Amino acid sequence: MLNLSSISIKKRVNEDELYTLKTLKTPDAGKVLAKWLLGFMVIFIICLFLPWQQNIRGEGKVTALTPQNRPQTVESAIAGRIKEWKVMEGEYVKQGDTILTLSEIKDKYFDPDLLKRLEEQRTAKGNALEAKRDKAEALRDQLAALREALDVKLNQARNKYLQARLKLTSDSVDFQAEKVRYANFENQYERNKVLYEAGNIALTKFQDIESKLQESKMKLVSAENKFLQSKAEVINAKINIAGVNAEYGDKINKAESDRNATLSQVYEAEAELSKLKNEIANMQIRSQQYHLQAPQSGYIVQALKAGIGETIKEGEPVVSVIPESLDKAVELYVKAMDVPLISTGRKVRIEFDGWPALQFSGWPSVSVGSFGGIVKIIDRVNTKNGKFRILITPDPDDEEWPEQVRLGSGAKGWIMLDDVPLWYEIWRQLNGFPPSLYESQTESEEKKNEK
Repeated sequence: MLNLSSISIKKRVNEDELYTLKTLKTPDAGKVLAKWLLGFMVIFIICLFLPWQQNIRGEGKVTALTPQNRPQTVESAIAGRIKEWKVMEGEYVKQGDTILTLSEIKDKYFDPDLLKRLEEQRTAKGNALEAKRDKAEALRDQLAALREALDVKLNQARNKYLQARLKLTSDSVDFQAEKVRYANFENQYERNKVLYEAGNIALTKFQDIESKLQESKMKLVSAENKFLQSKAEVINAKINIAGVNAEYGDKINKAESDRNATLSQVYEAEAELSKLKNEIANMQIRSQQYHLQAPQSGYIVQALKAGIGETIKEGEPVVSVIPESLDKAVELYVKAMDVPLISTGRKVRIEFDGWPALQFSGWPSVSVGSFGGIVKIIDRVNTKNGKFRILITPDPDDEEWPEQVRLGSGAKGWIMLDDVPLWYEIWRQLNGFPPSLYESQTESEEKKNEK
């Protein structure tokens, strides 16, 4: 009885539970939500495998590609005082047009006839230089004449010396002959004296012999005198040669000294004349600097000096000019870790400030309001906060950049790299890794062709 009752109770309980379960139903809204979540999950998983174009983002501003087309300041080459403005801000000027005129403030250049006076000084200095050159030429001719006269005088002195030596030789022979003759007469006199004393010869004959001895002695003394005189003449002739050399050497040295002094004056005058010419040229150029001219055609952007009578220093900027012809470019600054991945010729998408745009960096084909560009220049050194500057030029195959964009306007850019799956890009961004170093097949082929 107990078993039957317990079985009936269990059966009734099971029937009650099944009834409760049958009465419970899943709400329709929950099923819809689950289906949507499942659909979104499937779509998300599929999107993870969609291609995503990697890019490097940078910010910068609009500029000009070539330096001469960038905004520049016009500086004054001389110090002066503003006398008159010839232009207004925003006005278009052509190359060479006068922007303003200056007046002089240095007392050295106050004289209005300074150029004329400098020309007079140059003329006077030129005439003095010509006179000194003529003097130097005259001294050169004088030197030549003195050297010729020296040669003549030396020849004359040498001839006299030669004549004196010949005469000395002749007188020496005569003197020796007279000495021999005198010795003969003296010997003859001694023999005849003995004979006379012995009474062998007459007195008249002895006196005649004695007279001849005295005459021979006189001739001997005369020959000796001539010989000594000739010897003195030889010495004098030799001294005369030295005297001629000394005399004309002194004259030639003095003339050379005068000529060298004159040449020194000529060189000093030439230096002074060159200095005067340089000063005149500087004054002529300075007189042109009183009119500050536009270096190239463009628009006056801003006057950095304003009032009439305001003083300007040398090299001080006066006005800012933007050139007429612009080769617009965008300078972007990127991180150093991204520079090795960038190469010239890479495609870039540009978004300009003030220009409405909707940019999808990974899918540039669906972006709206952005403009195409090409990497033109990559700086070799960092320039701003450790970042590297990259110059972007318009892409000729894309839409032209708007004319309303002005220099200095802000810009953002996305430098396009390679295609990767979206999941890889999300994973890279979460981990802070740089873009992939993978090179596309076309780039590899281009490098191979270049080699």
